[in-house]
Order: sequence, then structure tokens, then C-alpha cells
Amino acid sequence: MEMESSNPPKIVCFMCNWAFCEEEMRVPYNVNIIRVMCVGRMDPALVLETFINGADGILLVGCKPPDCHFVDGNLHAERAVKMLKKLLALAGLEPERLKLLLVSPLEYKGFSHYAKEFSEEVWKLGNSPLGKEELLANLTAAKEAASAFRLRVLLGREEELTEFMNAYGVKISEEEFNALLDDVVRAEFIRYKIHYLTRVKPRSVKELAQILGIKPSAVLRHMTNMRRKGMIALDHVEGYTPLYKALEVR
Repeated sequence: MEMESSNPPKIVCFMCNWAFCEEEMRVPYNVNIIRVMCVGRMDPALVLETFINGADGILLVGCKPPDCHFVDGNLHAERAVKMLKKLLALAGLEPERLKLLLVSPLEYKGFSHYAKEFSEEVWKLGNSPLGKEELLANLTAAKEAASAFRLRVLLGREEELTEFMNAYGVKISEEEFNALLDDVVRAEFIRYKIHYLTRVKPRSVKELAQILGIKPSAVLRHMTNMRRKGMIALDHVEGYTPLYKALEVR
């Protein structure tokens, strides 16, 4: 994010088609509205792609329960935002740059009120502390992690895992699920950051560990998993040091 102090932040708003009446909306000039059928049906990777393309903040606007035209779209949106905020934090951006707003069709406050309020919140955050190259690498890794099969399946099963008992009469608590989600999000982010870095050029385990700020043994564990999935392979050996390159993920 590279906001100048004299300019308001660039805000992108993905808005449910039924959240606010178009005729009654006054839209601040720094807010770009994109109408969608349901924010709960959006691909989470699209949010991260929007940050990659230069948005300083993203506002998702949907309907309050039980008003969703797709029954539980707002609940799906809440789960996706929870995951996306974890990925943003790992990428080095404040999770507060993403906000989910659920409103009633009879909401007494107009859209301009919420848009200005969110713009001010993002403005106070200022610029990202990361350089352009590192931020791009992190957001790309986050986007690819959000698209990964493992995270999509886990996100889709949250209700099943936390609200219904399995065959053994056991269900996972909300706290246990959040801890599991934390672990999976972090693991997938690291693996796709490794994938991004080794797409740029072949790298050693030691170099990757230094960039990622984790132990070489942890990098090796991730790379073992990635090699099984066909994400990475040995490129060549320099002296006694093996260098690895990313493979195309299908």
C-alpha cells in the first residue's frame, strides 16, 4: 500500500446486489463499488487479487441474517473473511484493511456513512511497512494459498466440524477449529511463498530459511510435502548445495 498523506485511500467495495438501494446511495469519489450477487459466493482469492492490484482497503457489504437471498451467504462470507484476515496478517498487511459489513435493507444509515468511516480507518493505518517486491510476493502467496484445495475444503467444512457430531459423538469446539485454521493457513502460506520464491529463481533450503525467517528443518518439512504434491523439484546442485525450483501447479 502506497497512500500519500494528502490523498484518501483507494477503497474497493464488493456489495451484495440487495444490500443498499442504488438510487439512495451517495458514493465517495475514492470508493469503487462492484456489485455481486452475494459476497458469500465470491472467490476469496479475488479479494487478495484486488489488494495486489493496488487497493488500500476492501469493504464487503452483505445482508444481515436472516435476509440473505441465498440463505446462508452471509455466514459463508464471515468464514471467508476470518481466513482472509489471517492471510493478510501473514502477508504483512493489517487485517483491518478488510472489513465485512452486514446491513439490513431497512438500515437507517446510508452507504456513504459506512464508506467514509471505513476510509478514515484505512487512512489511519498509513502505508504498508513492506517494500513493493516483498508485499507482492506475500500477497501472491496468500492468494494462491486461498485458492488451494486444502483451505477451501477446511473452510467449507467449518459448520459441519463445529456444529455436528461425527460418528464417534464428538464435535470440534470453535476454539479448536480456529487453532486448526491458524495452523493450516500458516502452513499453506509458507508453502506458496516457497513456491513463489523458487519460481523467481532456484534456491537452497538455507536461503529460503533466511528469507522466511524460519529454521531450515521447517523449510525441509514443507518442501517434502510440496515435492509429494508436485509443487517443487530439484533443479541442480552447486558444490554440495542442492537448489530447488517451482513446478507448475495444476
